[in-house]
Amino acid sequence: MSAEFSKESQQRFEEILTRYPNKRAAIMPTLWLAQKEFGHLSNDTLAYVGSLLDLSPAFVASVASFYTMYYKKPMGRHHVQVCTNLSCALVGSDDILDCVKKKLGIGTGETTADGKFSLDEVECLASCGTGPMMQIGDDYWEDLTTEKTLEILDRLAND
Repeated sequence: MSAEFSKESQQRFEEILTRYPNKRAAIMPTLWLAQKEFGHLSNDTLAYVGSLLDLSPAFVASVASFYTMYYKKPMGRHHVQVCTNLSCALVGSDDILDCVKKKLGIGTGETTADGKFSLDEVECLASCGTGPMMQIGDDYWEDLTTEKTLEILDRLAND
């Protein structure tokens, strides 16, 4: 098994375990920690998490595959998630998604060749009153127009 937590992440994992009644209950924060450490959840990483929590790799993979917040493949430095659920769709999220695709030259589920951007279409980011919106990393961008979207992408492309 090639995946192994750094000393800092191992300490964080041990702290996580203290908040749960049993190891199994700590699966989601442990997956989140592993994703932060390794960038995505490879099969080796899933097996490693399973070994830490006394769970089968298949069980760990089933949890990771259920939630879209867990990445099963390497992602770009900037993960762009455009909400296209009903509230955002009614105020133009399709235009925002098309704008991002065109600007980055990629489709949903893809990463730019330089590894700077990944793009996903998501169902809901819980910002229904301020759509259309997108999340990039941990930041929400709301009340988007195509112009505002292009400005954001240009700023991120230059950092």
